[in-house]
Amino acid sequence: MSINPGMDPDVFAQFHAQLERYVRERLVPAEAEVIANNAIPAALKQEMVEMGLFGLTMPEEYGGAGMNVSQYIETIHTLSYAMPAYRSIISINIGMVCSAIKNSGTPEQKAQWLPRLAAGAIAAFGLTEPGSGSDSAGLQTSAVRSGNGYVINGTKRYITNAPYADVGLIMARTHKDNLPKNAHVSAFIIPLDTPGVTRGKPDAKMGQSGSQIADLIFDNVFVPGDALLGGEEGKGFATAMQSLDNGRLSVGAASTGYARRILDTATRYATERKAFGEPIANFQLIQAMLSDSYAEIYAAQCMMRDAISKADAGAKILKEAAAFKMFASEMCGRVADRCVQIHGGAGYLSEYEAERFFRDARIYRIYEGTTQIMQLVIAKQMLRDFAAGVA
Repeated sequence: MSINPGMDPDVFAQFHAQLERYVRERLVPAEAEVIANNAIPAALKQEMVEMGLFGLTMPEEYGGAGMNVSQYIETIHTLSYAMPAYRSIISINIGMVCSAIKNSGTPEQKAQWLPRLAAGAIAAFGLTEPGSGSDSAGLQTSAVRSGNGYVINGTKRYITNAPYADVGLIMARTHKDNLPKNAHVSAFIIPLDTPGVTRGKPDAKMGQSGSQIADLIFDNVFVPGDALLGGEEGKGFATAMQSLDNGRLSVGAASTGYARRILDTATRYATERKAFGEPIANFQLIQAMLSDSYAEIYAAQCMMRDAISKADAGAKILKEAAAFKMFASEMCGRVADRCVQIHGGAGYLSEYEAERFFRDARIYRIYEGTTQIMQLVIAKQMLRDFAAGVA
């Protein structure tokens, strides 16, 4: 197995320092505008493209930065100090879709799509449907052979970036019966301006302003044979699951980075807000909430760095990625709840950031696999390892 050494460490350190400044000096101050318009301004998106944020994990020969897993996840962790919309617009590109094309695509597919994604084309990842999410047996979108290609029919639901994505990696059933190892599911790279593709109205959400989701509807959409990822049927679900390891690491890193922002806000408020003639930060029960939050964020950071170091070494990290995502997303929710509590009545008002943080954090426990699905993933792999005598 070839191991990706990633960017030169000194170059990455310089990039990381630049990104940290950019997040605090440019992205955080722009949040009010993103919320007001429920979209990232075009000029800001172009700045992100020019910084290379859309091509972090693309191989250098395709116009990317060639980051390894740890560099990519550390970048997401830093970026996610700002509101979630910034990660959402790039994460599908550099995580799930890039990973799938890089690992499973044909040479022609890599040459066609990776440079475009690195240059700012926006991707969507289509697995979830109205009647199925993590359950591949319930997947209904079909891909039926027709001449030298396929006809796609079906609906994908809750698809991040769907209102403005340029291309989708879409999972579809290429066999009417459920087959062992999910071999009835294949993956297709589909430009979303293809005739027959319709985008649903953006869904109104609890939080995460600026990041939009919608249905993608496929009505007799013809795609040529070279749209089949890797040129081989029956590999789509495996590709999706492999990509989800990166997706789960990304969500865990986003949860951890955002929790740092939330704790900083709670700490600042506690030092400024006075009660009984002194800052509430002097009160021990407030200090308990701050210290519990710090300890949990520290624990999540340690989990993250352990998992990504194993990934860089070429190890399979299904358990570690699921455990990190589960812990970090639940942790972020607890930190957001404490932030509201520290703000007291002010925490319930939209005038303060605490209320937004609380709503934003809730989705982390749901997408890329709910906490309950993560529990099943971890337990099943534990039992497989035990049966195989793996430590």
